[in-house]
Amino acid sequence: MAETKHTLVIVESPAKAKTIGKFLGTKFKVIASNGHVRDLPKSQLGVDVEHDFMPKYITLRGRGDVLERIKKEAKEADKVLLATDPDREGEAISWHLAQILKMDPNSKCRIEFNEITAATVKGAIKKPRAIDMDLVDAQQARRVLDRIVGYRISPILWAKIRKGLSAGRVQSVATRIVCDREDEINAFVPEEYWTLTAKLKASGKKTFDVRFFGEDGSKVDLKTKEQTDAVIARVGDAAFTATEVKKSEKHKHAAPPFTTSSMQQDASRKLSFTTKRTMMVAQQLYEGVEIGKRGATGLITYIRTDSVRVADEAQKAARAFIGETYGDAFVPRTPNVYRGRRNAQDAHEAIRPTDVHNDPKTLKPYLSGDQYKLYKLIYERFLASQMSDALLEQTSVTFDANGAQFKATGSHTLFAGFSAVYTEGKDLEDEDVVQLPPITEGERYTKESIDAQQRFTQAPPRYTEATLVKTLEEKGIGRPSTYAPTISTVVDRGYIMREKKSLVPTELGFAVTGLMKQSFPDIVNIAFTANMEEELDSVEDGSVKWQSIVGQFYEPFKKTVDEASENVEKIKIPDEVSDVPCDKCGAMMVYKMGRFGKFLACPNFPTCRNTKSIVETVEDVSCPKCGAAIIKRHGKKKIFYGCERYPACDFVSWDLPVKTRCPKCGGMMVQKRGQNGTYITCMDPNCKTILRKSRKTDA
Repeated sequence: MAETKHTLVIVESPAKAKTIGKFLGTKFKVIASNGHVRDLPKSQLGVDVEHDFMPKYITLRGRGDVLERIKKEAKEADKVLLATDPDREGEAISWHLAQILKMDPNSKCRIEFNEITAATVKGAIKKPRAIDMDLVDAQQARRVLDRIVGYRISPILWAKIRKGLSAGRVQSVATRIVCDREDEINAFVPEEYWTLTAKLKASGKKTFDVRFFGEDGSKVDLKTKEQTDAVIARVGDAAFTATEVKKSEKHKHAAPPFTTSSMQQDASRKLSFTTKRTMMVAQQLYEGVEIGKRGATGLITYIRTDSVRVADEAQKAARAFIGETYGDAFVPRTPNVYRGRRNAQDAHEAIRPTDVHNDPKTLKPYLSGDQYKLYKLIYERFLASQMSDALLEQTSVTFDANGAQFKATGSHTLFAGFSAVYTEGKDLEDEDVVQLPPITEGERYTKESIDAQQRFTQAPPRYTEATLVKTLEEKGIGRPSTYAPTISTVVDRGYIMREKKSLVPTELGFAVTGLMKQSFPDIVNIAFTANMEEELDSVEDGSVKWQSIVGQFYEPFKKTVDEASENVEKIKIPDEVSDVPCDKCGAMMVYKMGRFGKFLACPNFPTCRNTKSIVETVEDVSCPKCGAAIIKRHGKKKIFYGCERYPACDFVSWDLPVKTRCPKCGGMMVQKRGQNGTYITCMDPNCKTILRKSRKTDA
């Protein structure tokens, strides 16, 4: 009897392969490509600028074994389906796989799904299509353009500033935005102003604050102490009379479900996640998490999207769930529909839970701390987006005290609506809304105290990751898939550093931005870059060929590069001097940026080549062999942890030691990262106790 043939399904990640394999049964075999299998070579430009900008693709280093396995499995299969991510990048990976496997890209070999659930995956299997070459070309256009920009400008940065620097079509604009804000802050001249706040009381009522507004019906801004003292003198001991009480009802609408950008922003504000951390955790939730007997389960829809659209079935399920859980009053009469941004691609629906019955509390035992926090945020945002408006009663009261007017604004919730589930995070909170007691016109109140505060206008705040992502999106710089890697790149390159939540440009960042502004003004021009994004998007809808866009860009760009190579003068960035003397020549060592971050180097290089690592101690953890401190060290390929007394003490661990001791053997425990997040385990190979999943770092 002949062996039964099967269908081979190729996805991008092993986690996704595991989840999907569970749905499809024995007639299918699911394997992973581990992302891209071909790309442009690192050692050369890899683009033939003389022949229509044709890219030269090579097999990525280290992917040979993966490709051999894919070829072997494809040969044994009756049919091959390419199931990479449903976006430009995923389409390009499918096309590369088709090229390698000698498949016809016009055959029905491509499937896609927006969520990894049994119904969606099985439905996609029944609807294969040809590879979308417009999507592939849109990815190729960006890849070729970014390669040309990076490989032509970066050597100029190496020659004029220092080795190891890079420029990029999006990263250079992001760096400029942060540097320009710092320039605004440095150039800002604060102006004095004063606030005047009176605390009022009445019999049987709580005290409350009112803010000075003006005099004799006209608004007055207090600029000096003399002005402020004059108002205080005018008020004296006069009673405060409520001359006007305005009440109004306000409907407050829920925020739409998450896009990639808004998810990154709210995770930054509410969870203090970096954009990179947010996307890493979101990817895990999308690809599948082990949920008890259910096995690997995809919990959220596709995570790279600029759409606020929701599938009809998901909306109906949410409305039914809200009615059952919260009551009919929380279900709007007609489903909530949200309008996306003007230039949104709208290729996928918004980020939402795959099943509204997968509530976070039920899933909490199966999720890591980060997974639970982000899933809860996504779940509650989606649920709230399908709920009724919150109804607020707003009260605005004007008081008169001998001709001086004071005002107060209060807000009272009449119906919680969506706010029973979720409230959107804000970058700046409203400080002027206070809790007011019931007030009627004509009531008189006694001044308990009056407080004058000298203030100064504030410079615009530094960008945080949340506000930078918001700005990039608003200005049309980059796309959902680029925000996190862009920020990671400019931080890793040393152009920007994080200070708590703020993004601060370094001297290097200013130097690179200055050179780019001078020699490559178009590359760091916000409007030019945004327009280029729109032109690249036009490749996706098939209205223009990608080579024409690259060609229009290349000729003037090449001329600019040639001029910059000849005319730009070398830029010297002074090193930051430390308080650590060189133990070989006595000079005060300086901070340098290397592959693993900052380190100390002697300023007399090359005469003196002494360097020192900057010691980072693991807090509250001692060496189990000798009791000395444990420090973080950098190996050739990865970070490890070792005793500070090395080589006298040889203790070493590739995983982060934690202060918790093993409850079974009393030995040291370390924090490891698994498929579903971090966990803590005993270092003793004979014990291997897993204490618990980590909700936060114990080190």
